[in-house]
Amino acid sequence: MASLIRYIDRFTELVGHILSWLCLGTMLATVLVVLMRYLFQAGNMAAYQETITYLHATVFMLALGWTFKRNGHVRVDVFYRNYSLRTKAWINSLGILVFLLPFCAFLFFASLDFVALSWSISETSNESGGLPIVYLLKSLIPLMCVFLALQATAELLRNACILCCQDEDRSVDDSEAEGNPS
Repeated sequence: MASLIRYIDRFTELVGHILSWLCLGTMLATVLVVLMRYLFQAGNMAAYQETITYLHATVFMLALGWTFKRNGHVRVDVFYRNYSLRTKAWINSLGILVFLLPFCAFLFFASLDFVALSWSISETSNESGGLPIVYLLKSLIPLMCVFLALQATAELLRNACILCCQDEDRSVDDSEAEGNPS
């Protein structure tokens, strides 16, 4: 089980690393559009502006699993931070099983027809001079669900290890001091 968790974590980290470079690309594309528009008085910039939108959407949607792995999502921490490692593992496991995985499954299946229709008509931008690959952008929705569900599975397995293998009287501070994930 630990090797599966490590494999998923490595995959998620690789995706996060690649997406971090897309952030740089987004920034450079934005600077380019501003320079072309205001310095060189360029005309139709729809394709360049949509490129920025596509890059941003790609980073935002595909980095959800990486953000989840890094515990970067919003959490109400008033009570949670004082709970033991086992209690946190129970709460996290229930949240994943009751909310996150069903949400990922629902969104994945709900988006399939939406994406398939876009691919079947080779959907293009409504903007004159826009990008002719809207279907690729829409394909990020089910891919996002897969990446997020994959990392949620790793977190669920990690919590199962905590619940099955940890001593009940260990506190969160003890495990964090040793470098174990919480």
